[in-house]
Amino acid sequence: MSDVKLHPALDNGIKPAAADFAGGTLQCLCSTDKVEVKIESQTLHNHACGCSKCWKPAGAKFAVIAVVPRDKVSVTANAAKLAIVDESATIQRHACKDCGAHLYGRIENQNHAFHGLDFVHTELSPQTGWAAPGFAAFVSSVIETGTPPGEMNGIRERLNAIGLPPYDCLSPALMDALATHVAKQNGFFQAN
Repeated sequence: MSDVKLHPALDNGIKPAAADFAGGTLQCLCSTDKVEVKIESQTLHNHACGCSKCWKPAGAKFAVIAVVPRDKVSVTANAAKLAIVDESATIQRHACKDCGAHLYGRIENQNHAFHGLDFVHTELSPQTGWAAPGFAAFVSSVIETGTPPGEMNGIRERLNAIGLPPYDCLSPALMDALATHVAKQNGFFQAN
């Protein structure tokens, strides 16, 4: 089971969050003129993601991604190298045009439950202390990117063994947040 490779940040041991960690920078993979993004907050809802849209390092089956408040994210170097991967996607992923690394993803739809949160890849940070992943999302989706279905039991066993409950959607708390947002839009609860 330990021979199942998921992502270097998971396979090499999950690092715990540092107390009072307040953010850092993300850098693309270019050897020079790196795109740099400043994150002025600790991350939330860090998780392994198997969806086919999230950027993954070479050889990884999963992305490791978290969210931060949108107002805590700013591009501080080489912004001209960034381009949106798919402008029609719900999450508009801003990637380096040269190396392909996704620096952050943003939801522009103000009616989306996660509007105001940006998705970030803390593995692209030279700092340590970011929040540790707490679950795995869209696990079955790794099949869509070429993982043989026969490997799925081993992948789920490995995720459970390292403390990341596997889901074929988001975590229950995030699914509840999405459903609550829809219920408020439909008038079942007062929006606050």
